[in-house]
Amino acid sequence: MHIPDGFIDAPVSLAAGVVAAAGVGVCLRGARRTLNDATAPLAGLVAVFVFAAQMINFPVGAGTSGHLMGAALAVILVGPYAGALSITVVLLVQALFFADGGLVALGLNVINLAIIPALLVWPLFRLVTRWLGDGRSVIAAGAWSAGFLSVLGAAAGFSLEFFLGGAAPVDPSTVAVAMLGVHTVIGIVEGIVTALVILAVVAVRPDLVAGLRPLPAATRSMEKVSV
Repeated sequence: MHIPDGFIDAPVSLAAGVVAAAGVGVCLRGARRTLNDATAPLAGLVAVFVFAAQMINFPVGAGTSGHLMGAALAVILVGPYAGALSITVVLLVQALFFADGGLVALGLNVINLAIIPALLVWPLFRLVTRWLGDGRSVIAAGAWSAGFLSVLGAAAGFSLEFFLGGAAPVDPSTVAVAMLGVHTVIGIVEGIVTALVILAVVAVRPDLVAGLRPLPAATRSMEKVSV
């Protein structure tokens, strides 16, 4: 899912960089209002966990493999603003030190793997737990759905970007079908891992799960806009 440099043309990559920078700016302001001394360290731990988890690949089929994206997990645990920032930090470190995703393409990756999931995951998980309650089965279903949707949202974002500025001589519709097909399988696994981790945290410290806490004003406004 990490886009390397040169895969999407320069105009689209630069435009994505501007959009990503604006999104990160919004998240920085939102995180200042929603994080406190007790929850800020958790955002750092989430980033470390996601970074480590992305190192583990699992086979998908037909010679392809996938790995945990982690955006849904981050958003549910620390909220949409801090969650998107945690993933952005992971992407920046990967691009700078591990050549995993390009620097010119960093804006594209931030949009796909951090911003799009935050916009999709937070309202979905909040709506599920608000309407159906906060029982373990409901939390598991909400977390699984959030993990699954985050992966498909990122794949759809990449497909749109390739349609707008793909540098490879491949039909965009072929790319979209292949991306969504492979990432449907990856999304199923992502949902399972997200649900298991969220349930584990809920069993020990449910107060740490931002998606289950009363909404601060800043996050409430984002939820209204997203929904």
